[in-house]
Amino acid sequence: MTHQSPVVIFGFDMETDIGSWTPFYEGLVHGTPRILDVLDAQGVRGTFFFVGDAARQHPSVVQMVDHAGHEVGCHTLYHETIGEELFPIPGLRPVLPEECFHRIEVATAAVREALGYTPVSFRAPRLWGSTAMVNALEDLGYIADATYPLYYYAQRLTPYHPCRADWTQEGDMRILEIPNFADMTLESSDPFGRDRDQWPIFRTESAEALMRHVDNMLGYLTQRQLPAVICLYLHPWEFLAMPEGLIHFGEGSVLPDPFIIKNCGDYAVAQLDALITLLKQRGARFLTCAALAEEYAAAGQAV
Repeated sequence: MTHQSPVVIFGFDMETDIGSWTPFYEGLVHGTPRILDVLDAQGVRGTFFFVGDAARQHPSVVQMVDHAGHEVGCHTLYHETIGEELFPIPGLRPVLPEECFHRIEVATAAVREALGYTPVSFRAPRLWGSTAMVNALEDLGYIADATYPLYYYAQRLTPYHPCRADWTQEGDMRILEIPNFADMTLESSDPFGRDRDQWPIFRTESAEALMRHVDNMLGYLTQRQLPAVICLYLHPWEFLAMPEGLIHFGEGSVLPDPFIIKNCGDYAVAQLDALITLLKQRGARFLTCAALAEEYAAAGQAV
């Protein structure tokens, strides 16, 4: 089968190290320049979703990303669970729905202060969104949200304008909801569908391994005559070697699962570069979240 050429969004969640299981920003400070070098050499633009706290503590990194020509978005204030819990993780509880607007408002202000203008794209930590969250984003002027976890809801295969009553359904909101990549050709053996979500296979295995799943999905969408938008999520700490073993801070320690930190650093950098090359071979067009939202808005106006 001849696959269509995809639109690809590289989204980087700018948070503390190891999925925010630590309070450290080593990856943000030292991994971000490595990402920018790869994107610059490949001529690719991405969207960098900054936690408000990261923007406050490291405004120079926000400005570095902006000056390199990439989009700066928002990723909540402290990497809190802003949406609904999809599956239990010890110690993580969502904020109340009525808290969503103010939390995102404060996070947006923190990013705006570092950036110099207001971000218009958002992604929720762990891809845990909610109707209250999307309504808050709409009311705050966001035009794109890259939260929808395709692996979990398995309904919206392409970007869509959500409904105010249910963010997982199509409606007439202005904001564009962008599903995150999952290989829907897989028969899931996980109760939450997490084995369809292909992070972080690009570094735990290889760019080629991830591309096999991308090709699967391109064929799946082509068969259904649907546009192919591949939205990926990565993190700056993946591009810096992370410590192994127990990580102590405060009054306790964290022991990351091996796959979380496997091949972070040089291998991840090389595989990001290889992944972009493979995507280019598929005729990929690389956009930021805001650019995709603007294209959808223009197409809607044309109709």
